[in-house]
Amino acid sequence: MTDKIGKLKRSHLIHAIDTTMGGDTPSWYILGKDIEDLSVELNPETETVKNILDETSVNDNGYEPSLDAETFYANPQDPLYPVLKNIAMNRLTGDACKTKIIEIVVDDASGSYDAWTEDIIIKPQSYGGPQGGVNIPFNVTFNGGRKKGKASIDKGAITFNETTATES
Repeated sequence: MTDKIGKLKRSHLIHAIDTTMGGDTPSWYILGKDIEDLSVELNPETETVKNILDETSVNDNGYEPSLDAETFYANPQDPLYPVLKNIAMNRLTGDACKTKIIEIVVDDASGSYDAWTEDIIIKPQSYGGPQGGVNIPFNVTFNGGRKKGKASIDKGAITFNETTATES
């Protein structure tokens, strides 16, 4: 049995993007620097239908998750910067914008943590901004292929191991 920690701080929910853009070994860039608020919007899609008998039914069509990072200051030392620069400045589309995200919930005192990877499409929304720094806000659209596993973090390096249904 693992030791659960108390109330989770926002830093206990980690989102990281693979900056290799589909490479064999992911290189995870943890989001958070210069970001004060970051949430995955689940965008649930439901439809309520009322028939002629005044009966109501709900069709649950799932989710269309997305994430908006409204602040990303251009810094050539950050591994995500060349990715965003390339997509924005070369107006890339399609497969050139695909990579993976990992979401990790750090709710145990130590060890490996529940984690999920998923295919995403990353799209810069603009570049520039006011005095103080070049901002490249971007959107992440989740694109399926979600896999559950365990992640460990050692000196900022993330290792993910997928679990099978019987291990979950």
